[in-house]
Amino acid sequence: MAKVVFNEEKCKGCYLCVAACPRKIVKVAEDRMNTKGFRPATVEEQDKCIGCAMCATTCPDCVIEVYK
Repeated sequence: MAKVVFNEEKCKGCYLCVAACPRKIVKVAEDRMNTKGFRPATVEEQDKCIGCAMCATTCPDCVIEVYK
């Protein structure tokens, strides 16, 4: 099973990863903000991740790591 890890403190909230995810499991964290004042991207349904790393590839700040 694949696992997606976000460095939420580095996330600037561009949400390119949200648009890139083919399974539509990358979401905006509505319940928290990082220290920069952005709502970071997150994955709540890790079991649905296919490990394609499209989210990590599109992230301009290298915030996302995908493990297979």
